[in-house]
Amino acid sequence: MTVEVGSKTEGKVTGITNFGAFVDLGEGQSGMVHISEIADGYVKDIHDVLTVGDTVKVLVLNEKDHKIALSIKQASDRPKPKRHFEKKPQHKPVENFDDMMSDFMKQSEERLTTIRKNTEGKRGGRGGRRS
Repeated sequence: MTVEVGSKTEGKVTGITNFGAFVDLGEGQSGMVHISEIADGYVKDIHDVLTVGDTVKVLVLNEKDHKIALSIKQASDRPKPKRHFEKKPQHKPVENFDDMMSDFMKQSEERLTTIRKNTEGKRGGRGGRRS
């Protein structure tokens, strides 16, 4: 039996490395679960989550050149948690062009006044402020 991409199956952990775990799928087939596909959260040490001999439910991600990529976290049936950095789009009230241009001109004039005030005494080279 060959595994199909997208199918869920059970397997037994046969080996653990720093970058992932090898899972025996039966009938002489095995695949690897990358460390990023083991759990929903950050996994610093795989040994904290898995041990050799554990039976795990896996999802077949892809198969290329007889190498099977597996995922434990995507095989779970629980809903994915919402990430805190996803924000809902915010709609700004639509302004007409004249209002936007008026605001721009006001802000621009304020900035120019500030610049003139800060550079007024700095012209003239060596001396201090001239009166």
